[in-house]
Amino acid sequence: MNLDRQLANAAQRVLEAQAPMKVLAAEDNPVSQSMLRTMLTKWGYEAVIARDGNEAWQALQADDGPRLAVLDWMMPGLDGVEVCRRVRAVSREPYVYLVLLTARTDSQDLVEGMDAGADDYLTKPFEAHELRVRLRAGRRVLDLQQQLLAAREALREQANHDYLTGLLNHGAILETLHNELARASREQQPIALLMADLDRFKSINDTHGHQGGDAVLCEATRRMKSAIRRYDALGRYGGEEFLFVLPGCQGADAFAQAERIREALAAEPFTVGNRAFPVTCSIGVACRTLPGAGEADVLVQEADTALYRAKSLGRNQVTMASVMAQGGA
Repeated sequence: MNLDRQLANAAQRVLEAQAPMKVLAAEDNPVSQSMLRTMLTKWGYEAVIARDGNEAWQALQADDGPRLAVLDWMMPGLDGVEVCRRVRAVSREPYVYLVLLTARTDSQDLVEGMDAGADDYLTKPFEAHELRVRLRAGRRVLDLQQQLLAAREALREQANHDYLTGLLNHGAILETLHNELARASREQQPIALLMADLDRFKSINDTHGHQGGDAVLCEATRRMKSAIRRYDALGRYGGEEFLFVLPGCQGADAFAQAERIREALAAEPFTVGNRAFPVTCSIGVACRTLPGAGEADVLVQEADTALYRAKSLGRNQVTMASVMAQGGA
């Protein structure tokens, strides 16, 4: 075995020792319960014992419930096959690997158990090393599924977030706006939209290069995130433009929030390499006191128009969309 494999195996053993995997053992016989608990603990698992099918089903429904389960076919309450059916009917993630214990040897009975959703089975009486091997196979399946879920989550993250700043990308921030508008309409709550643009960003790229421009975008993102509320949404609309969705905000409050964002950028110089220089932004604000669910495009246009008015008035300032456009607030 090479050194890399030894290190990988050692790391895996450390992880397993730090967080033993829970294994549910559903068995109504006290002697069998004690035997299963002893074996599972010896093999490095955290044993969760259920005395009947109802307890097994409750344990498997818990948010932190076991993902490996050994179920006796014949139990009081729900039998092992019915527990399998219920687990599969829920179709929850992460996956739960189910092993049936049965004294039945008829092929039709075994087919019934597998059709109910069992992943594997052992016939009684079973040997300890055989159960250990079956559990090890189940754990490999669960580990592989966890890797697939992590890969899927990474792809989802890439699809919805801007690669440079980590913010919601153009499509995701607009989807957030649509969702928040629909919610605000249902609950009859106000909502505000801010569109911010870094002033004279082209000159930053020309002077400090695109790497310098990227550094400015990342630092601007950090400062803007520090100036908004926890439940506000911020996304990179495109280039050096950013979109803020502010639920429950309107009028003077929206203007004050935009001012906090503007001041967060203008308060201190930005540093790229050994050079420090000021960076400012202009912000357009549009609000709805009684929003409609289909107004996203109109609200974006109003914020964009207000932004360009701020640019034309000299930059580094906040401008509100017209009161009439805000719905007569």
